[in-house]
Amino acid sequence: MRIPRWTSLSGALFRVLAVWLVSSLTLLVLAALLPDFHLQSANGDSLTGTAVTAALGAGAFGLLSAVVWPLLVRALLLVPALVLGLLVFFLNGSLLLLALDLIPEGRGQAAPQTAVIVAAVMSAASSATSAFLAVRNDEAYHRRLVRLAGRRHGRRARGPATPGTLFLQLDGLGHDLLCEATGGERPLMETVARWRREGHRLTPWRTDWSSQTGASQLALLHGSNEDVPAFRWYEKDTRTVVVSNRPSSAAALQRRAIERTGDGGLLARDGASRGNLFSGGAEQVALVMSVAARRGRHNRSRAGYFAYFSDPANATRTAVSFVAEVVREIVQSLRSRLRGEAPRVARGGLYPVLRAFATVVERDVVVAAVIGDLLAGRTAVYADLVAYDEVAHHSGPAHRDARQVLRSLDRALALIARAARHAPRPYRIVLLSDHGQSHGPTFRERYGLSLQDLVRAGCGLPVPRRAGRSPSGAEARAAARAALHRPEEPAAPRPEEPREPGSAHPVVLASGNLGLVSFPDVPGRITREELDRRHPALLTTLAEHPGIGFVLVRSAAHGPVVLGPAGAEHHLDTGRVLGADPLAPFGDGAADAVRRTDRFPHTADLMINSVCDPATGAVHAFEEQIGSHGGLGGAQSHPFLLWPAELTAPVPDGEPLTGAEQVHRVLRRWLAEADGPQLPLGPAVDELRHDEPTPEGFSPPGRPPQDKSR
Repeated sequence: MRIPRWTSLSGALFRVLAVWLVSSLTLLVLAALLPDFHLQSANGDSLTGTAVTAALGAGAFGLLSAVVWPLLVRALLLVPALVLGLLVFFLNGSLLLLALDLIPEGRGQAAPQTAVIVAAVMSAASSATSAFLAVRNDEAYHRRLVRLAGRRHGRRARGPATPGTLFLQLDGLGHDLLCEATGGERPLMETVARWRREGHRLTPWRTDWSSQTGASQLALLHGSNEDVPAFRWYEKDTRTVVVSNRPSSAAALQRRAIERTGDGGLLARDGASRGNLFSGGAEQVALVMSVAARRGRHNRSRAGYFAYFSDPANATRTAVSFVAEVVREIVQSLRSRLRGEAPRVARGGLYPVLRAFATVVERDVVVAAVIGDLLAGRTAVYADLVAYDEVAHHSGPAHRDARQVLRSLDRALALIARAARHAPRPYRIVLLSDHGQSHGPTFRERYGLSLQDLVRAGCGLPVPRRAGRSPSGAEARAAARAALHRPEEPAAPRPEEPREPGSAHPVVLASGNLGLVSFPDVPGRITREELDRRHPALLTTLAEHPGIGFVLVRSAAHGPVVLGPAGAEHHLDTGRVLGADPLAPFGDGAADAVRRTDRFPHTADLMINSVCDPATGAVHAFEEQIGSHGGLGGAQSHPFLLWPAELTAPVPDGEPLTGAEQVHRVLRRWLAEADGPQLPLGPAVDELRHDEPTPEGFSPPGRPPQDKSR
């Protein structure tokens, strides 16, 4: 039944008047509480006069926020996104001062620092009131979500009858941990647990040897991760270090994948890519690393920041949550230190800020962008939520700090699912991860030296007494630098030019518990025989170390050979094993994964995988991470795929789902099944109860914004 136009207009007028009333009352309360904020003239005013002044001030501030604020944001498109987030408070305060100046006879006065506080509270109060009233009207609620996502479409468009597909990636969450988080009478992730009960199916899949976002997501979105041996690696032909999450490297990897497959990507048809390393061929992109280095009007990667911050209330709430998250990390780190928890890594410096960026800013902007995509009726959307992965690196995959982040992400999923109910077309929600994480003390903590120290010792080179540490928050760091328009960090020191053959020092890189050693003065892959001639003790030093699980090296006589302790060898070309198979502790499929990586053109001279405890799955990262991924061993190799039951099974029962490239083919098949029947998401997803918490950075419909700490 169509609502008469006059009824819609009267409802809108009522909401405007209600927001105006609440804003006026907020001004009165703040004027009574703050000594530097006045709504009376110097000679004093009656209560009625003060109320009129508050109404005039609230009305002027509301008009300026509605008209001037979007223009300010558009004018500041060249300002780095994080800087804009900080400028929000000052710009909002300036609008309030301007609004007070418009009041006759100079009754409105506020100190500049007080104006910032008053403007922030005013924005939050008006946003909460608008949300509370909007939830009572379906069309108004739709417009509320549209504004939250930074869209300008006021009415709900009639979309196609065929369903769209939303791929949501929970970065770094392993299959077993998801099962644990969604099991029991009171599951940690209530929304995902309901999905499992009401129409979704769950299956694990196995990553390639390089179990990290760069390799997995490149294949998931573009169908190929060929020649991606690790998160970072050295390329001899160009004498450069490639790092998957650096904008220039991500752009090059995406270009190579497109050239290899001849296909634009999973999202090439009316798709959107949000918060990913790669675009997937989508026209609509936000916070996508492969396009972050571009400049000019063709780069919409940072558009999500400005769409989100165009509402000053959004920016205020996110900024408050950001500060709360910084404080929370400091408190949690101190608590971990006081309790003597082990293993533990340093969490100081800029890490609290980087964590807050990943768990608050990126999450809020990505979720808002996804909601906008749903309301726009896009055919395919792929979004990556990185919060859990970032915290698990430093706290541990199953630590309570990481579990709190999972609970927060679950609330974000509930908000997205509810927004899907208001979309112009039905949506299928597919939840997946790109890899898991394995726990364990770092290699340095366990054995007192780094992998680089061990390699230098094996080569007979001097070992520094005090080696440097890997920077914390490496994954969030690249995204934050891109948001700040900062130049890319150097991937690694440039190798020295050799004066004579054999004089160049080896380049040693780490990707979780996977280490890579390259000799820059040797064209192509160095052979085992040549390496034994140059550095006779190196291979034995590495293979016999108790923290090393196995070493891959290419032999001129036997092809690729995996070396293990006690002289064990596994010849990959023939399958011949001497002694105990060094790949046995890493499970079925390990030999195939290593064999596939060996054929890559840019595989390092030596590929070193840390030891893995078969009983606990513990590994030793060569970086400063107690939750790591990048190699073989433990939960890192076993992500998950959660899909609606109406879609066909990824693989026949009993067959393994192996490699991100195979998962890409499954996702493509599901996109082609868009004409299939639809199952409801379920009442628990359709309706977000008012007593349920919602993600920080949002004012949930029917409920005022919360100033809370996760």
